[in-house]
Amino acid sequence: MSVVTVQLGQCGNQIGIEVFDALYTDSHCPQGLCSKRENEAYQASCKERFFSEEENGVPIARAILVDMEPKVTSQTLSKAAQSGRWKYGQHSCFCQKQGSGNNWAYGYSVHGPRHEESIMNLIQKEVEKCDSLSGFFIIMSMAGGTGSGLGAFVTQNLQDQYSNSLKMNHIIWPYGTGEVIVQNYNSILTLSHLYRSSDALLVHENDAIHKICAKLMNIKQISFSDINQVLAHQLGSVFQPTYSVEGSSHYRRNPLGIDWQVRPPLSRLPPLGKASLNRELQFNTSIANLVILRGKDVHSADLGGFKDPALYTSWLKPINAFNVWKTQRAFSKYEKSAALVSNSQFLLKPLDTLVGKAWNMFASKAYIHQYTKFGLEEEDFLDSFTLLEQVVASYCNL
Repeated sequence: MSVVTVQLGQCGNQIGIEVFDALYTDSHCPQGLCSKRENEAYQASCKERFFSEEENGVPIARAILVDMEPKVTSQTLSKAAQSGRWKYGQHSCFCQKQGSGNNWAYGYSVHGPRHEESIMNLIQKEVEKCDSLSGFFIIMSMAGGTGSGLGAFVTQNLQDQYSNSLKMNHIIWPYGTGEVIVQNYNSILTLSHLYRSSDALLVHENDAIHKICAKLMNIKQISFSDINQVLAHQLGSVFQPTYSVEGSSHYRRNPLGIDWQVRPPLSRLPPLGKASLNRELQFNTSIANLVILRGKDVHSADLGGFKDPALYTSWLKPINAFNVWKTQRAFSKYEKSAALVSNSQFLLKPLDTLVGKAWNMFASKAYIHQYTKFGLEEEDFLDSFTLLEQVVASYCNL
């Protein structure tokens, strides 16, 4: 089952190349504790999922690169080709930037429709190379213009044309003190649109990854390259195939089998712009958790704590909410590793804060004209606020 990756904007393209590099590097690492047969199955599964046929002995990433200007995509193509290990195909979209690069409405209402046919044709060509399509992995920021507005537009098109295939959006949550003054508008518009069209939102917070680089990796001068490599490692450790360690070499086709969606309740919504967190959370209540263990001692790992009913919402039994997948095949250079994918209240406070900041700007009509001139109306903002307040209320009530 193959995955087609769509890299959007500067953020999506810079992360995307690191992800493919991490996947390729891992698949060609020594086999570690697993057998030769299991290692070969692991490599074959990785190649089928993320890389297409080889060209002159070099595998080609199943990916589409999109940005408003050719500089970013050209640099990404060149960097991958220079590695000599894998490369991107020639299918990429160079879209000339015409101002308003940080405006969500420009990416969604102008840039998207203008280049819809060319982008979707490139995606179709990549899909046709797959013997069996599992779905799409869309990498994007939610604070800027291309990654957020165009990303939401492309995801909607994928939902319309490939409704039976998984659409997973990897979105980068902006720094709390970001440089884009309208990042809160861009973010709430992105999240509300993706909530309607994406099957899963996989979120990484820039602030959290920054702390990992500073405190765990002891990096003094943290660059975006450092952050992107951490992101790529985390994504690679989740996306690489897992298999039953009870002697079977059958690999899981999609290791993200957890319940992703929280639908809004029917109860009355909290007032817009008001703090929705009425109680101090002692721990994050979860809908579902998935733990992926790789490498040494996977059999002896004690995961009893994840089965505690107190961790989960009352309407879902822990036996249905918690999954653990294991493989003795180590990830990359690490003897053992663990990854947790969780649908929980972890993002409740950041989301509530984000909505509150955007609402305060909207209430004072700040920068609204920059969006209405590209076709958005105030009602579009209100719809986004309403939906996200519903999401906040739903997670509060877990």
